[in-house]
Amino acid sequence: MTKIDETKAFVPVKIAVLTVSDTRSLEEDRSGDVLVALLGDAGHVLADRKIIPDERELIAKTLRDWIARSDVDVVISTGGTGLTGRDVTVEAHRDVYEKEIDAFGTVFTIVSMQKIGTSAVQSRATAGVANGTYLFALPGSPGACRDAWNEILRFQLDFRHNPCNFVEIMPRLDEHLQRK
Repeated sequence: MTKIDETKAFVPVKIAVLTVSDTRSLEEDRSGDVLVALLGDAGHVLADRKIIPDERELIAKTLRDWIARSDVDVVISTGGTGLTGRDVTVEAHRDVYEKEIDAFGTVFTIVSMQKIGTSAVQSRATAGVANGTYLFALPGSPGACRDAWNEILRFQLDFRHNPCNFVEIMPRLDEHLQRK
């Protein structure tokens, strides 16, 4: 079904990792650590990493700051995608999106169902595009981050992945902003 075309050269992507948490510090950020290790092992570049509290405006501002930078191609956030009153990461992401990648949440739910059964309904993982940058919001557990990376992102962020991938269309994400 999917495969890596070894005749193509790997293209490293510059990824920023954002952990949304009222309680974690960098030393306790297991989910962020998982993402940093996995993206590094895949050959991508860590462009930046931050931990911020569950504050919608601050999350949206951080996303906007990163999408304005030329050294960030992708932002992956972890945390704040649940159903509690403080979980506002999804809303903050949607404040920034120009386009939502609707199927990402669906595919993540399918992957999660295989691991945690019907508890997968409690996740609101989402993805979108803004200013030519991909934005992914993942749950705050290390397992969910690992599952999202291993089952979805490692393929879609690999230029060699067939039949298609996010990297190959990256140069066209902001074509609507270019003069004709």
